[in-house]
Amino acid sequence: MQVTKTALDGVLIIEPKVFGDARGWFMETWSARKFEAAGLKFNFVQDNQSYSAHCGTLRGLHYQTAPFAQAKLVRCTRGKLLDVAVDIREGSETFAKWIAVELSAENKKQLLIPRGFAHAFLTLTDDVEIQYKADNFYAPMCDGNIRWNDSEIKIEWPFTPRLLAEKDANAPSLRERLENGELRFN
Repeated sequence: MQVTKTALDGVLIIEPKVFGDARGWFMETWSARKFEAAGLKFNFVQDNQSYSAHCGTLRGLHYQTAPFAQAKLVRCTRGKLLDVAVDIREGSETFAKWIAVELSAENKKQLLIPRGFAHAFLTLTDDVEIQYKADNFYAPMCDGNIRWNDSEIKIEWPFTPRLLAEKDANAPSLRERLENGELRFN
């Protein structure tokens, strides 16, 4: 397993070792032992899977607050997507900064997103499946979102999304969430 740091502290690109032959391939997508050996200790308690039928579908920017804040290990198992993590930890040196990584069934990369980050993805092909592990359970009362095109964050999307949920289209800005004291992760 190869672990690559990004510009955001704690956000990592994970590349599992892939073993291939004439039959196809095999890889370990998660190994507590290997993660711990790399200094990464997570107790993932929930697996989630999402399917998007059409290219240009945007989901996010989503997060959960304390006491149910979540770290995620994200991978794409069909198609291709742009996965985005945004630092929304008040007082962080990289507050409102973001990174984007292309995840695909072909490249098998994974993105590790710690607690205190908002997460979104934009599908780059039709028929996209995303799967992710979370280290805390989903809790509707702690669920939050931020506008995908927030003027303070300034994510450089490769194109304007074609499909998104009403809750994401009408999400508040990062500044509104901050001013309302809604960004608590500890």
